[in-house]
Amino acid sequence: MFATKNMKSISHVRYFFKKLFQQKSKIIATPTHKTMNNKFGQYDLVEPWTVSVKKVVPSHIPKPLYSESTIPCQSPKNPEIKNQNQIECMGHSCSLAKRVLNQVQGFIKPGITTDLLDEYIHELIINNAAYPSPLNYKGFPKSVCTSVNNVACHGIPDNRPLQDGDILNVDVTVYLNGYHGDCSAMFEVGNVDAEAKRLIEVTQLCLRHAIELCKPNENFNSIGNIIEETANKHGFNVIPAFVGHGIGNYFHGPPDIYHIANDMPGKMQPGMTFTIEPVITQGSEEIEICEDGWTAVTVDKARTAQCEHTILITNNGCEILTL
Repeated sequence: MFATKNMKSISHVRYFFKKLFQQKSKIIATPTHKTMNNKFGQYDLVEPWTVSVKKVVPSHIPKPLYSESTIPCQSPKNPEIKNQNQIECMGHSCSLAKRVLNQVQGFIKPGITTDLLDEYIHELIINNAAYPSPLNYKGFPKSVCTSVNNVACHGIPDNRPLQDGDILNVDVTVYLNGYHGDCSAMFEVGNVDAEAKRLIEVTQLCLRHAIELCKPNENFNSIGNIIEETANKHGFNVIPAFVGHGIGNYFHGPPDIYHIANDMPGKMQPGMTFTIEPVITQGSEEIEICEDGWTAVTVDKARTAQCEHTILITNNGCEILTL
């Protein structure tokens, strides 16, 4: 089914680039660009710009309860052991999330706004009869999270044009056939400096090392221990405020996956599905939340990177559902 929509995405790209030129003439009263040139590198300092109205999802697409109420359904009290049918449903949602994320690379260029990127991803998701999971989750106003440079997490797409040298996390989650699939990746905008590239590479390494140790009866806290060890070894820090999470017909649930060294209890068991999504920073661990209630930025204005997969614990190890 996605292959058909994938072919349509080419015309979508042409459509959205046309919209970009129309959009540029409409952007008014936006903040000025602030360029940082410090020990972390030279890059644009990002703050929230203007957010457009919420997108609409067609009535025929099945939606989570919070699509109207903003209130998520109750998640299980303990990590869920999924049966084969649930695992198959998770496989479909995770596969779609990753395929949508893979469409983003060719679209990201200097001058594109994250608002336009949100619209592009929104269309890809609904054209595959799925719901963009972030939309109206606890009131989140957009269909995807886009976090640029010093925005650590939960950036709201807005009318700020991407700048040459930006680094950008795009976090895609879809709700398909009653289950959520969640993944994110880093993207380079134009010409990116060496320190930003190294930050992205180490973040990917942290995630890879964490996934490699996932297997039955492994301690959940092993994930945070290896991520922090890897980040510190390369001169970076982990922002502890953001954790991975269990996922299924609920967006977020147990177990909480800490990305820093910890001694929290709990062991992985076959049938569990959860995300690993470390946020690695060039600077200190401190963040603050902007007035929009969502956008988390670094206090010291350092750049961050994040990447994420949803994984399934199997009898012999683990499977990356969003690979």
